[in-house]
Amino acid sequence: MSHLPSPRTPDPRSGPALRWGILAPGAIARDFVTSLRTHTAQLPVAVGSRSLERARSFAAEFGIERAYGSYEELVQDDGLDVVYIAAPHSEHARLALLAIGAGKNVLVEKPLATTATEAAAIASAAREAGVFAMEAMWTRYLPQTDIVRQLLQGGDLGDIRIVTASFGGTASTDPADRINDPALGGGALLDLGVYPVSFAHLVLGAPERVTARGYATATGVDGQSALVLESGSAQALLHTTLFAAPPATAVIAGGTGTITVHPRFWEPAELTVARHGHELAHWKDESGLIGRGALGRSAVAAAIAIGEGRTEEPLHTLDDAIAVLGTIDEARRQLGTF
Repeated sequence: MSHLPSPRTPDPRSGPALRWGILAPGAIARDFVTSLRTHTAQLPVAVGSRSLERARSFAAEFGIERAYGSYEELVQDDGLDVVYIAAPHSEHARLALLAIGAGKNVLVEKPLATTATEAAAIASAAREAGVFAMEAMWTRYLPQTDIVRQLLQGGDLGDIRIVTASFGGTASTDPADRINDPALGGGALLDLGVYPVSFAHLVLGAPERVTARGYATATGVDGQSALVLESGSAQALLHTTLFAAPPATAVIAGGTGTITVHPRFWEPAELTVARHGHELAHWKDESGLIGRGALGRSAVAAAIAIGEGRTEEPLHTLDDAIAVLGTIDEARRQLGTF
C-alpha cells in the first residue's frame, strides 16, 4: 500500500449556516465559538448563562447578538436553529432535556451525559420530540478518522486483534476543582478516557467484556485506570490518568498491517500505515486546523444532518454515545467510583 484513501470529510465551511445558541459560556464554549467564527459558516447568535453579566461579556467578546441571564430564556429563543450545551458533565442531561423540551435541536459537549441511563433519556426525549440530538465527539469528524474508517471497511489490516490508546494529563489537585468533584462528573474517565474508549468503540464496536483496574483520588473520583475491552478475538488496551501525560498515540493492529495515529490521536494529527514494522504510507492533516480549532467540525456535521432533515448524525449516533458511556459505567463500577 503506497497510497491512502482521501478523507471524505466535509469542508468546514460547507453545510447550511445555522443559528446557534451557546448554553454555558465557559472555556470549552469559548474554543467552540472561536472555531465556528474562524473556520466555519455557522452563526453563533445567542448565549445564555446563569449570570447575565457573564453572558453579556461573552457576547461582546464574540460579537454575539443576544445575551440571556438564564438557560430557560435561551432555549425559548425562536431565532435559534440549534443549541450547543457546554456546561459541566453533570448538567448535560438536565440541560439537553430542557432544550429538547423547548423543541430545540441540540449538540451536547462530550460526554453526552455522566451515565448511559442519562444518555438514553436524552435519546428518548429527542426521538419523541422529533428533534436532532448529537454528542460533540469531534474526533469522529476529523479527516484522519475517515481514513481509518475506510481502511477498516476495506479490510486492509486483516483481522483486527489489538487497539491501544491513552489520554492523560496532570490535573489540578485542588479538591474544589471540577475534575476532582464527583458531583460535577469529575474523574479521568469521563473527562479524558471518553476519547480512547470512543476510539476503541469506533474500531471494535461495543465490547463483550470490560476489565478495569485503577486508583481513585482522595475525593473519590477515578484518578487513573487501565481498561481491557474484549470483542471476540480482539482486545483494546486503554489508559487514562489525571497524574501523568502518557504518549498520546493510538494504534490499530491487524493480521496484515497496523495504523498508528499520532501525536495526539483525538485532535488533527498524522497517521502511519505499516506492515511487519515497515512503513507503507503516511498522511498528515494539512487543513490548517490545529488542536481545538477543529471543534467546529462536529458543528458542521450537525448542520449538514439538520439540513438534510435527520434527527441523528449517522457517523456517530446516539446509540454510539450511549454504548461508550455503558463501557465507562462498567469501568467506574469496577473501580468503585460509579
